[in-house]
Amino acid sequence: MPRLFGTDGVRGLANADLTAELALDLSVCAAHVLADRGEFEGHRPLAVVGRDTRISGQFLEAAVVAGLASAGVDVLLLGVLPTPGVAYMTDTLGADLGVMLSASHNPMPDNGIKFLARGGHKLDDAIEIAIEKRMGEPWRRPTGGNVGRVKVYDTAVAEYAAHLESTITHPLVGLKVVLDCAEGAAHAAGPRALEDAGATVIAIHADPDGLNINDNCGSTHLQDLQAAVLEHGAHAGFALDGDADRCLAVDADGTVVDGDQILAILSLSLLEQGRLAKDTVVATVMSNLGFVQALRAHDVGVRQTKVGDRYVLEAMKVSGYNLGGEQSGHVILSDHATTGDGILTTLHVMERMATTGKSLAELASVMTRLPQVLLNVAGVDKSRADEDAVLAAAVAEEEAALGERGRILLRPSGTEPIVRVMVEAPTPEEAQDVASRLADVVKRQLSL
Repeated sequence: MPRLFGTDGVRGLANADLTAELALDLSVCAAHVLADRGEFEGHRPLAVVGRDTRISGQFLEAAVVAGLASAGVDVLLLGVLPTPGVAYMTDTLGADLGVMLSASHNPMPDNGIKFLARGGHKLDDAIEIAIEKRMGEPWRRPTGGNVGRVKVYDTAVAEYAAHLESTITHPLVGLKVVLDCAEGAAHAAGPRALEDAGATVIAIHADPDGLNINDNCGSTHLQDLQAAVLEHGAHAGFALDGDADRCLAVDADGTVVDGDQILAILSLSLLEQGRLAKDTVVATVMSNLGFVQALRAHDVGVRQTKVGDRYVLEAMKVSGYNLGGEQSGHVILSDHATTGDGILTTLHVMERMATTGKSLAELASVMTRLPQVLLNVAGVDKSRADEDAVLAAAVAEEEAALGERGRILLRPSGTEPIVRVMVEAPTPEEAQDVASRLADVVKRQLSL
């Protein structure tokens, strides 16, 4: 059977691929696996459950809670809260398990289930595999007082926002910021945290109705943010995604500041404070060559991993690094969080602006981006991307032509039926030409 878990939990079209029955079974199996590992030893097991604003999150939440409670797990309902907020509450409430219902930046009809271990960390691959293996198995159900209790925990937003604000030491008074909440999970916590830190906040796309999450807004659609920054004369703008575990930015002129640039800003900030662990930052193979070159010029090491924040986190944990991230805007500040956190990232970039007196554009200019083109080829069999001989030959030919002037990366998406074609070259035109040619080959060779 194909794997249920991708790089970021279980995702699919809600009520088609991701059904209530599947959500319930996954939750029961997660409880059983953790119980067999001794995670519940000596106490009543406790889980916390949060979700983003998708309407499908309501029935999936009910299914997850039913599964956990029927397996004897007590549940606290956090309501609508960003993924990093659920991770924080998992840790601070001493829960054995955290569950987040979200498909992040995916379109509204999709949804997903992400499990978090005690402490707010993502589950290991081995535990996810164990959960999959137990799907559908018969089990002895607890009865009477051994079933789980379910309670609403209604202070999660306030506690999470207070935690975020406490991570910075310099107030943001005098800075005006536009925050695009993507009609998602951060529509309450995001503006609250920034305002508590002293910033003047203009919140846009902060009126979710269950249907409009990520709809032409947030970190995948920056046009409204750019327009709002210019309209309000803001110092900067930040765009979150549906579950607020990532952010991208625009400067006062509306120019996009991507995840590589944000990571470079924070790397040098921590380096200057003597707080960058081992003078090294963790990034992925998708990071722009200009990012790597800029940090090496400041004697900062760059450790690169496969794409996916779980791999960034894994490298950080194994080697003791405290900063990592992706070009897409996932930034992990592990001194304060166990996962990527778009609101936390926004606060720390703005604090850097406040302490240095520099604009976001000035801070971002520390690196010069090599022209990069990323094309998503949809409707293909991504499992054959590394096996097709014709595609491999086409890539080799283009790489030979580029030489050391650029690079090519083909990567199957971890969550969607997409193959991503990334090309860096000396000019935008050359990068586009190479990427287009390879995208055509991918479409031709891997079409379903």
